[in-house]
Amino acid sequence: MGIKYKLKLKDLKLEYLKEYFSPILKYFKPQKKINNFQDLQDFIQKKSAWVSQVTLYGYLKTRMGAKYVLMFEDEIFLQSINTAKWNIYIASIQDLTLYTISYLKEFKNLNNVEKAKDIFLKILEEEKLNKIPEEIYEKGIKKFDEKFNRVNWDKHHIDLPFNDSSLALYEWSPIAEELKELDKKIVLNSMILKWDNVKKEFLNLLNF
Repeated sequence: MGIKYKLKLKDLKLEYLKEYFSPILKYFKPQKKINNFQDLQDFIQKKSAWVSQVTLYGYLKTRMGAKYVLMFEDEIFLQSINTAKWNIYIASIQDLTLYTISYLKEFKNLNNVEKAKDIFLKILEEEKLNKIPEEIYEKGIKKFDEKFNRVNWDKHHIDLPFNDSSLALYEWSPIAEELKELDKKIVLNSMILKWDNVKKEFLNLLNF
């Protein structure tokens, strides 16, 4: 499950329905346990895509109101959304990967934290099929390496592990700066609340 790079109006309708109604429907379906690292990779990829898209589209819809759909006919605005979507998604993958590996190290005696790099790079490699922009791909790897090298693995899972992706939502959302400044607290909290739900789901599904 990845992110499409080229978004059109017809795609928006499909994505919107999928992102806002699919999570509700999933509560009525059995959730797959996280039994191994492949399951963990799938969980990270899917949840990062969901969190990044539902928060970005939700913020745009709230801020723009009735103009929301009309704005998706503007090619310049579409490009801004695609850029924002990829950057927020990459930050989300980084945050969720580091959080889960830190948790596994602390509570499941995982010693090989290099697994974080393996998972992150495999997800990014898969996103090449979805035409991730090369610049964002390269920047994402560099940023992840920087974060990886300074992580305190014993405490990271309780030390604002989703701060960067929340700030990415605020930074990259294509909304006028003066309006974003007014919305900052709400925007950051919207992302944190989504991550709180993901953390609960992770703990419930974890079966290492």
